[in-house]
Parts: sequence; C-alpha cells; structure tokens
Amino acid sequence: MVNKILLTFVAADVLFLATGAVTLGFSLIARQDMTEDATNGREAVRQLIYQNFPFEAGVVNAVFIFVAFVLTLPGIITPTRGWLKLSGFLVVFCALFTLCIGVFLWILTLRMQDRFLGIWTDQNDTVRSLMQTSFECCGYFNSTTPAFITDDICPSPAAAALMRGCVGPVTSFANIFLDDIFTAVFGMVGVDALLIVCTTILLKDRRERERFRHIDEKSGYLRI
Repeated sequence: MVNKILLTFVAADVLFLATGAVTLGFSLIARQDMTEDATNGREAVRQLIYQNFPFEAGVVNAVFIFVAFVLTLPGIITPTRGWLKLSGFLVVFCALFTLCIGVFLWILTLRMQDRFLGIWTDQNDTVRSLMQTSFECCGYFNSTTPAFITDDICPSPAAAALMRGCVGPVTSFANIFLDDIFTAVFGMVGVDALLIVCTTILLKDRRERERFRHIDEKSGYLRI
C-alpha cells in the first residue's frame, strides 16, 4: 500500500530543493548581471538595487538547503526517525535564514525614495541619462535637484523644466521590483514551513507504526 504521508513529504522535499536551486541561481546570475554595463534605464535601476542585495547570504542559504535535502534522503529510505529529526532542525534553520533575508529586502523598500537619492548622485552621466530616457524624466526631484543630464529627453533647461523628476517613476519601479523579490522569498519560507509540517507528520506516523510493531511483536504477530 502506498504511504501517502511519505509521498506528501517527498513532494514537499522536492519543492524545498527547488527553492535552494532558485536561490543559488538567482544569487549567482544577479551578481554577475550587476557587473555588466546597463543598456537601458530599467536595467540600470535593477543593477543599482542589486548592489544592496545580500548575495553571499543567499549562496550560503542555498548551501544549507542542499545539505538539509541530502539529510532527508536517509530519512526517506530508512524507517528510522533520527535522520528526519536532524534534517527537520536544519530546515527550521533554513526557514529562519530565508525569513531574515526576506525581511532585509522588505526594509529596503521602506525608504527607497531617500535611499535612491544618494545612489542617483553617485552615478555617472551615462547611467543617469539612461534612467532619464527610460522613465522620461529630468533630474531626480526635479530638473535642478540634482541637475538633469542633457540628452534627447532633456535637451535644454526649458524643456527639462516641463518634465517630471525621476524620483517618482524610478522609486516606483524599484519598489515593485523589490516587492516581487521579497514576496518570492517569503513564498520560499512557506515551502520551508510546509516541509516542517510534513516532517512532523511523518515522524508521528513512524512513531505510531513503531509502537504498533512492538505491540505485534509482544503478542506474537508481526505486522507486514
């Protein structure tokens, strides 16, 4: 008879492994993308946001996830509970680690407008012009604060004065981008929580099976 509890645990375990793969892949790809030259303003904003991301923590978290997954394999194959308990503790650690990363990313969105002012002023004219072009704006708060970069969107002070500042569209784009990222991270915490629940249920099921097996052995009847 198929053990539905074990199958559910395996499914949750595979999802857990997928979160580790996604975390590692995103951390490595985004960190590489951060060092390349931007071709448009939106890409430039993403690269600037990436500079605040804890990529090292993401890689470390992915390694912990892979280790926890490996520890679940003996627990799946063998009927003992020791490996499951050990992997369960590590999954809890991974969940807390992932939650901390998600909270960190959420905090970045709270003062994005003020934070991005310093980022904007630190950029060279080329990067600021890319952002002005993509978001159709001039300057940061307005065309003079900080001063706009002359380009096709802002060809002169008179034309720039009629354009909006970049603070609104840039920070809105940045916040939406960050919202998507930390929502995905919190979703991974949900997968961790699911695996923790499945581990608890599987441990309870095996404890019950072991108790019945001992009862059957004492009564002279071994359950198959």
